[in-house]
Amino acid sequence: MYKRYLQIYLKTGNAALVAVLVILLLLPSKKVLAGTITVSSIAELQKAINKAKPGDVIQLADGVYTTTDDIIVNEKGTPSKNIIVAAQHAGAAEITGKGGFSLISPAAYIIIRGFKFTHAASRAKTGAGTSFCRFTQNIFETPGDGEDFTIAGSDQEVDHNTFQNKNAMGRFIAIRGQDKQIAERLHIHHNYFNNQASQGGKNGAEALQFGLSGFSLSSSNSIVEYNLFEKCEGENELISVKASAVTLRYNTIRNCPAQFTLRHGNKSLVYGNYFINTPGLRIFGDDHLIYNNYFENCSSAIVIGNGDGEVADGAQLTAHDRPDRVLIAFNTLINNKENIIQTSRKNGMGATYITVANNIIQGGGQAAAIAGPYSNPQWAGNILFNVKDAGNMPADSYKIVDPKLAKTSDGTYHLQPGSPAINHAVGSYSGVKFDMDGQSRTTQLDIGADELSNSPVKAHILNPDDVDYNAK
Repeated sequence: MYKRYLQIYLKTGNAALVAVLVILLLLPSKKVLAGTITVSSIAELQKAINKAKPGDVIQLADGVYTTTDDIIVNEKGTPSKNIIVAAQHAGAAEITGKGGFSLISPAAYIIIRGFKFTHAASRAKTGAGTSFCRFTQNIFETPGDGEDFTIAGSDQEVDHNTFQNKNAMGRFIAIRGQDKQIAERLHIHHNYFNNQASQGGKNGAEALQFGLSGFSLSSSNSIVEYNLFEKCEGENELISVKASAVTLRYNTIRNCPAQFTLRHGNKSLVYGNYFINTPGLRIFGDDHLIYNNYFENCSSAIVIGNGDGEVADGAQLTAHDRPDRVLIAFNTLINNKENIIQTSRKNGMGATYITVANNIIQGGGQAAAIAGPYSNPQWAGNILFNVKDAGNMPADSYKIVDPKLAKTSDGTYHLQPGSPAINHAVGSYSGVKFDMDGQSRTTQLDIGADELSNSPVKAHILNPDDVDYNAK
């Protein structure tokens, strides 16, 4: 465009205007593309954010930047024109100091991408009233007590981030909300949670805490999927869900001496997860569906909580709510020290109406060790092989037979042709539509987490290069 105008002015002989245009062409500009600006200081970054319009891209040049205050974002993009605040190169712009990105109402359609955060803990957050914001491809390594990242706004996405090397009280991610309503419709996926040091048994150091007791009866309708947790030992709970209607699927929990816990709340789905060398899954609350999960070399695989209160009858929200009407089905348990258990509790209320069906338990300790109370259970269609003994599993609810499992290239056990598990599940489970590999279940279901299939594998046990900030 400038060349066209230059030719016109040369033809008209307007030398003064030609000189002005030449100067404009030679002037340095921080504009890279229309709507894109590169900045090289925190002050410039904040100024550019304050002026941002839908579709703008603000890049922070490579380097280390020290903050004295939070970087405030309260602008609004649109669904088709997000405001993007990004490192010029992923992981090469480091923000340290006292402040981090604080997204406050009415911020919406904001993307924060590619930074390394080494600033003080509890400074990166999306506040109540924010919506449709995304943190992606960032590295979180924030020192001191507090959370790496806190989410209180709804409709947020957190993906392909690395949370690492936490050696203080607090969580990698803490989910909050407003009043008694937990944040809704979150999508937390493809993140790598790595190396969280033990805090000596203190409470409050989960890798991921989804809610608090006061939020537990509010529905989140959120999805936590395809995340990898390794060497996380902040406290006895690895993931603590204190909300209702949360889906946790296709996550890998490996070498974490901490337990995945449905602590408060109801109607959550836990399926397609891989538990390797961990204390497995512990369950409180009502109407959960636990299926298609894979447990190997766990100290305990599935722990059915022994309640000390019944929230539906008026018990405090902080109680260990008695598990009622929980489905535990189509799981595969391999060489676990303890398989399906319920521990004793003084004056415990136990659990009611628990269904344990169509699971494969191979190797390890007793198939089931239930302390009780345990009223109105349903056991059916399970396969046991090479376990210590059946324990408290009723004799008519299992067969002792080789399920013909073999270790595949990803290191997990799958069904082989000719397995007695194929097409032999009992009962009707219309909600169980996929297996641990994300493959469709046929009409006549197979027992265990795997459905023998030639369909493309859509889910698998995860490794860091599947999920971290640099994942493709």
